Amino acid sequence: MAFDKWFNEQALWLKIVLLVLPIVGWVTELLIRLSVMLRTKSVLHIVVFIVFVIVGWGWILGVIDLIYMIVTGHLIFAE
Repeated sequence: MAFDKWFNEQALWLKIVLLVLPIVGWVTELLIRLSVMLRTKSVLHIVVFIVFVIVGWGWILGVIDLIYMIVTGHLIFAE
């Protein structure tokens, strides 16, 4: 599963659209975090995935991820 790599290759405007849409943004972030977790099998990425599943439905984490993605080009802990 290389959804995170596909996402990072997209244009900035498409990434923003995929993250801003309410349900689509949550699913996109979920797939990115799942992809990173399965690819790296790092404890940090497993914990981040579990935390996102539990509290990621809230808009606060989405806004933080959106701002961080605009500045750096990728989501927090999803390199």
